[in-house]
Amino acid sequence: MPLPDKGAPWPPIDPAVRSDIADWAAWYSANPDRLAYRYSNRHRDTARYGTPANRPSQYRGGLVGTVARWFWGEPTPLGEKRANLHMPLARDLARTSSDLLFSEPPKLLTDNAGTRDRLEDLMESGLRRTLIAQGEATAALGGAYLRAVWDTEVSDRPWVSMVRADGAAPTIVHERLRGVTFWTVLGVDGQKVIRHLERHEPGTILHGVYEGTEDNLGKPLDLKAFEATKRFQPVQKLPIGKRLATVYIPNSMTAPDWHDLPGAAGLGTSDFQGSETFLSAIDETYTSWMRDVRLARSRILVPAGYLQSNGPGGGVSWEDREVYAPMNIPPTSDHQITLNQFEIRHLQHRETIADLASKVIRTAGYSGGTFGDDTGGPAVTATEIKARNARSMATRARKAELEAVGIADMAEVILLLESSGMFPGLPSVEVERPQVLFADSIQDDVKVLAESAELLRRAEAASTETLVALANPDRDADWQKAEVRKILAESGRMVTDPDSPPADGGADDGGLPG
Repeated sequence: MPLPDKGAPWPPIDPAVRSDIADWAAWYSANPDRLAYRYSNRHRDTARYGTPANRPSQYRGGLVGTVARWFWGEPTPLGEKRANLHMPLARDLARTSSDLLFSEPPKLLTDNAGTRDRLEDLMESGLRRTLIAQGEATAALGGAYLRAVWDTEVSDRPWVSMVRADGAAPTIVHERLRGVTFWTVLGVDGQKVIRHLERHEPGTILHGVYEGTEDNLGKPLDLKAFEATKRFQPVQKLPIGKRLATVYIPNSMTAPDWHDLPGAAGLGTSDFQGSETFLSAIDETYTSWMRDVRLARSRILVPAGYLQSNGPGGGVSWEDREVYAPMNIPPTSDHQITLNQFEIRHLQHRETIADLASKVIRTAGYSGGTFGDDTGGPAVTATEIKARNARSMATRARKAELEAVGIADMAEVILLLESSGMFPGLPSVEVERPQVLFADSIQDDVKVLAESAELLRRAEAASTETLVALANPDRDADWQKAEVRKILAESGRMVTDPDSPPADGGADDGGLPG
């Protein structure tokens, strides 16, 4: 599939998908200005079948229009400043999702030691940071892309970058990524928009620059005319076979709201999907709470005769002092100073927010304890924490399955590029698709692990190799085997395998049981 023709509509994404992703992006930004702009301009979007995204009632005045309108889409009354508050729960959801997956970097395991060392170097040199960012964007926007990039003026090796779902137009066939077009806005001048398009096909990358408008791609321009694109070739063939130099990692395998849209069901869906109204209600409740605080400021009501004249045209005022001169009038019910203090309904507001937040968290697939502050409570074990966060752990495991496939594909592409001769001077390593192993996000205490190993040892229910693996779950298999040898040697329990070859011939298995 070549780059788009001149004057093509842009972006080439179904309006319903584009509208939903734009909503999620506004919530993910945690920026009140972006939320207000997004929901004030939602009527510009068109949903499927060309019908307006908003109902006609949202354009009416009076009670019907007010009830139908989103909280962040309500116009600010004339003469008043906007006082809407925003609770960044959506961003917290995305960040927590990424933390559950990548608080400890996943391990890329291969049989070849040299390949494993190269992948560890790839992880330490920036892939871990990229995965953390990708985890957030995937949870927020329904998915994200990892792509191989290189620039010999910056690095002698290729590396992995991340692209958000709202900057790509994918081609998905049978739930597999067949191709994708990334775009970057190079400049905006009034109505004129200049875009750089990067189209990924199997074994090929195509580049192009276009000058158009907000919703039209416009005419193609010369790649060499722009600093950001002058080093790109219009067509670049890659030594990666039928693979793409990019992968798509969805947040879920299905998108229930897009099941009837061609190619959209495999895009996944955001953690915010279905919770937008609750997120809006949380902000509305917080705004009401703070309005109570503003209105509850103590006010002094005084008779008109107590006010001090500021001269002709200057009005009158009440001077707030601690000591006043005595008034030479008899106290009567008509001459009283009254203090007025409104009630702050803090309990009602707090309970409402807590209930709404719990619904958002549960809809996203997490346990409330994952977002709670338990620092003031008694110490608990990792087993108890996992029990309290069982729903979050199940969601983490489901997402890890999707992440593992994409990360392994991307690592294999990087190895293919490095071994192809495109980057002279790099040491040759064997190309091998790695196994992606995610670390446990909740680590058991060393004391608990040691006690468990001791009980198994007494019961003669586990071998030394099993006990070492139990007490050191974050270590790889090679380290665990070496540790077993040291323990057996120090304890005098190391014996030679009777089935092993003589010492002067063949490889020794280190005295481990056969």
